[in-house]
Amino acid sequence: MGNASDTSAAFASTIPKEHDIFMGSLYSVFCVLSLTGNCVLLLVAHHKRSSLKPAEFFIINLSISDLGMTLSLFPLAIPSAFSHRWLFGEVTCQLYAMCGVLFGLCSLTNLTALSLVCCLKVCFPQHGNRFSSSHARVLVAAVWCYASVFAAGPLARWGRYGPEPYGTACCIDWHAPNRELLARSYIVCLFVFCYALPGAVIFLSYAFILLTVRGSRQAVQQHVSPQTKAANAHALIVKLSVAVCIGFLGAWTPYAAVAMWAAFGDAARVPPAAFAAAAMFAKSSTAYNPIVYLLCKPNFRECLYKDTALLRVRIHRGSPRSEPREHFASASQRNKDTSISTRLSNGQQEGYRASVDCTNSAAQGDGTGAQRTACILSRSSYSEVTVSKLPAAPQAEFL
Repeated sequence: MGNASDTSAAFASTIPKEHDIFMGSLYSVFCVLSLTGNCVLLLVAHHKRSSLKPAEFFIINLSISDLGMTLSLFPLAIPSAFSHRWLFGEVTCQLYAMCGVLFGLCSLTNLTALSLVCCLKVCFPQHGNRFSSSHARVLVAAVWCYASVFAAGPLARWGRYGPEPYGTACCIDWHAPNRELLARSYIVCLFVFCYALPGAVIFLSYAFILLTVRGSRQAVQQHVSPQTKAANAHALIVKLSVAVCIGFLGAWTPYAAVAMWAAFGDAARVPPAAFAAAAMFAKSSTAYNPIVYLLCKPNFRECLYKDTALLRVRIHRGSPRSEPREHFASASQRNKDTSISTRLSNGQQEGYRASVDCTNSAAQGDGTGAQRTACILSRSSYSEVTVSKLPAAPQAEFL
């Protein structure tokens, strides 16, 4: 009975109920954002699966690990936070803690592998060009094996899983390092090999990438205008590098700091609210990562735009007031040609003109019936003429 009482006390919340409600609400937001972002990212990757680059395998794997964390942790953490205690027993607590460590470390290791591959391709292209999809698959499998070693450690008595000090979730037993040398060695190895080393690799990899791209940009600017693809690539890499580094440090630094505080100090003196705040920052990475890659990867973003546009067209076609199919084909062609005109006017001759077919179903002035007209796009203005007034070559093309 005493052990049961101790277990029940360990699963009771040690922070104010208002804080638990706030955590439950925040976890609910993280859960929705993570499910939406990671599912969209996987859907986009599925649609462009035939053209995936080797480095994009790691983005997909990152999304899978984040989705695994979302599905295994949030459905248990949210009701426990609102109930002001852990609701699911000791066995589920062990599984919850193992899933949190496994998927969390997989995401961390995956970010590290991705930064190394990007550095190899940008800084050492003679070797990076040899990196193939088969190499990426092997490295993805190695990422899962690396994370599994640390996730299985507490199950083999190297470290220990238990309730979090704030009571409504489970993770590594932070009090064990004060009593057991083996548990302390686990925390130290976790800090070194799953935070300090990956953080250093990510920082150095993106630093080398930025230095390399900056040198290439300076060389290019000596010959061409800065409004080139090189400048756009430089801006993209800067944004992605800063976003990934901020996300890594913001999500995991609080947890690493609290872990070392508990391992080398008196864990009983660490405020439970500190563990709760660190856990919230760590779980926020599941929502942050897909947003970064959907916003910063142009090919993912363009594929998402195409899927969204196609869905809108299908919904509109299915509505009772949908217009004839010819209107959609005409509008699609007009948007396509307008996009081409905009792109070329930014990078090529300014006098580029695009003509698109417009169906005019209204009768013309003398009652002769419907005539086919053409919209002429010159710079930013449209003019409309009948097809019969166009030169012979364009007229033949339209008809």
